[in-house]
Amino acid sequence: MSMKKILLYLSAFVPLYFLVIIKVIIDIINNNLTFNILNTFTIILLSTLIILGIIGVIYSIKHNNTKITKIKIINKKSITEQYFLGYFSLFVLFALSFELERVSMFIVFVIVIFLIGIVYIKNDLFYINPFLNILGYNFYEITFINLENNKGEQSAKFFYKGKLDLNKPFYYAKLSHQNFSMIEHNIKNN
Repeated sequence: MSMKKILLYLSAFVPLYFLVIIKVIIDIINNNLTFNILNTFTIILLSTLIILGIIGVIYSIKHNNTKITKIKIINKKSITEQYFLGYFSLFVLFALSFELERVSMFIVFVIVIFLIGIVYIKNDLFYINPFLNILGYNFYEITFINLENNKGEQSAKFFYKGKLDLNKPFYYAKLSHQNFSMIEHNIKNN
């Protein structure tokens, strides 16, 4: 299990970590919670996970050593909503109903995140990442032709920032079987 995979997994929960921090801070401000060791630890831990998740996304997008390939998209289907809403309900469950100021609930929270992480990483579910959607990336299932090797039509799942245009003559893509594949927004020709 690589550090990159762990960081990508953590990035999927950045919105959840943020919501939980906001909940704890608001409860402390409204005197519903005290500023004790567990609440302080929760805020520090979740802030650290947010930073690590952001680093994971930046590293995966900017420092992906996969070869850039020129492709022509034949067909596209946005499948972002299929995955985003499932995670959104999980965020609401944790942010609203879990009382992390209780040690037992905090431990259950950590165990649930750990167990989801095992499944997420083991099955390479890196395309299920609502944080990328919040950042403007959409998840597409596409049919394309690799213009560099002409092997015929191929299918794949890609992240793309914005909306794909089938009328565009070509896109540049980082074809990857690890983590997730990206269609590049702006690549300059050499």
